[in-house]
Amino acid sequence: MTAAVGLAVTAGLAGCSGGNSEQPSSSAVSQSEIQAALKKKTTLTIWTWATTLTGIVKAFEQKYPNVTINVVNVGTGAAHYTKLENAIKAGSGAPDLATVEYQVLPQFALEGSLVDLDKTFGWGDLKDKFTPAIWNSTNVNGGLYELPHNAGPMALFYNKAVFDKFGIDVPKTWDEYAAAAKKIHAADPSVYLAADAGDAGFTTSMLWQSGAKPFKTSGTSDVTVDLGADSTKKFTDFYQPLIDDKLLMPVSGFSNEWYQGLANGKIASLASGAWMAGSLKSGVPTGAGQWRVAPLPTYAAGDKASAMNGGGGYAMLKQSPKQHQLVASAFLKFMETGDGVPLSIQAGQFPATVADLKSDSFLDAKNEYFGGQQINKIFAQSAEAAVSGWQYLPYQAYANTIYGDTVGQAYTGKTTLAKGLEAWGSKLKDYGTQQGFSVK
Repeated sequence: MTAAVGLAVTAGLAGCSGGNSEQPSSSAVSQSEIQAALKKKTTLTIWTWATTLTGIVKAFEQKYPNVTINVVNVGTGAAHYTKLENAIKAGSGAPDLATVEYQVLPQFALEGSLVDLDKTFGWGDLKDKFTPAIWNSTNVNGGLYELPHNAGPMALFYNKAVFDKFGIDVPKTWDEYAAAAKKIHAADPSVYLAADAGDAGFTTSMLWQSGAKPFKTSGTSDVTVDLGADSTKKFTDFYQPLIDDKLLMPVSGFSNEWYQGLANGKIASLASGAWMAGSLKSGVPTGAGQWRVAPLPTYAAGDKASAMNGGGGYAMLKQSPKQHQLVASAFLKFMETGDGVPLSIQAGQFPATVADLKSDSFLDAKNEYFGGQQINKIFAQSAEAAVSGWQYLPYQAYANTIYGDTVGQAYTGKTTLAKGLEAWGSKLKDYGTQQGFSVK
């Protein structure tokens, strides 16, 4: 899953609940009810841009032949969340399950459009199966709104064939990264070290790694927003020259141009979350054997600082009818705690399950797409090195909406990253106050 790009249609945090379909009892649903539901002909709909569900869905349908699951891609990031929010506001048309990234989950949960999986199914007792940080990301204001699906510790994905062609050493620092970007683009102006047209998730992850803490929430209503030049300087001083010198291919992630660039060697690397391993394997199959993974570059040589990028789970919509919710609950447990977990890992997802993260078989596994490299060890080290103390806003989905109108303008030369980030912060303070938060 990618980091969320934005939500073009927003609802207030106290917005509509998104439909009046019959719901399971407020007390935990029994396993016998779920088993009975699985014996009925049922077709579930899942909205996601992830390309890694195919094997899981097939295995579940084989186990429960009365169930059909339709996986629908309604768009990536902003487009996905816009359509989901529109269906919620309309009171109909929402899927049974939908990708909702951890950073976006609070907004959908607080507006009352998602099923509380603990209250409805009693899944709070699954807590110990998942890493604490990711489990906490699925809990909002006392409710459980997803089971963790994956995690996104950052790393540098690079095309070894392209690096070798242009004599590029794998950068260990961001200064080395900038030098590599210049070298590769000078050698062939059609080739770029990376692509970026402005992405809120990537920017926030980079701020995270830099040690900035622009967002802080205390309790349920106190919010601090600090995107001033001093707090973002480490990132902007490094990244602004890449934009100024046109060293980044100006295409959006997961666009056709982006996939083409990755496939034809015009985009040589990606700084992204561990889930990108699966996205490359499924979306760029011709790259098998060419790509490798390295630790995320750092600002100082020898540093171990990293961050998370993306990651999320599948939320259940309240609009989903009772029968569908019962079947969807079985699919969620199958995918996140059952036979679907190894299939997810096989598809390239980095797990949030404690047992797998501690397993030698997982850590030592060789990934043939990445030339037989033991990539899980790099991701695990990145997860341990993630800078502590990072928080997202309780209205992060809205924050990502206006990113393009503020920070995003820097990518077209209409402002600088520093000024764009300041403008973003100012608008976020105003919005938070309007929504009833105490913002400073």
